Amino acid sequence: MTDTNNAVPTAVEITRREHCFQGFYRLDRVHLRHELFTGGMGREISRELFVRHDAVCVLPYDPQRDEVVLIEQFRVGAMGKTENPWLVELVAGLIDKDEQPEEVAHREAQEEAGLVFSALWPMTKYFPSPGGSDEYVHLYLGRCDSAGAGGLHGLEEEGEDIRVKVWAFEDALQAVRDGLIINAASIIALQWLALNRDEVRGLWS
Repeated sequence: MTDTNNAVPTAVEITRREHCFQGFYRLDRVHLRHELFTGGMGREISRELFVRHDAVCVLPYDPQRDEVVLIEQFRVGAMGKTENPWLVELVAGLIDKDEQPEEVAHREAQEEAGLVFSALWPMTKYFPSPGGSDEYVHLYLGRCDSAGAGGLHGLEEEGEDIRVKVWAFEDALQAVRDGLIINAASIIALQWLALNRDEVRGLWS
């Protein structure tokens, strides 16, 4: 098949959508046709789609001390894939209907880490797994005071058991290099901060 032009496909036709499962999350089966790079519409295809709320992830950062605050909690998806399913992560939460991403960032900082952000810096937005999920992640840097941060946090009614630790930024970045931090949001955020740290510290210090 040869690409005959530089046109960008835009057309998608959904022919049928089935709701296969509804729990806390939803699973749909979508039947669709989409425009081809060579022009015209392709044949009908079927794709399972994991439907969930969009998410907010925040890397708490103290620019004065050059420290980040990270959390640890059990993740069911990591069972059987890694020796330790207690992952080192960012503060994060799902966006409820009628909520703005910044509201979620401040709420989750309090609930998961006992932190207050004095400013938020939008890093990027991204799809973590668009081949099968419609989740969209809003990624932020949160300015905080890391002095005294730590301990156990989380909402008991949601089954949360979260340990909070303060890391020197270079130690956290080394943990990415060493494969100790293995979730996408944390890797992206720490690498973003490595690229932009001088600017951030200049504006936030």
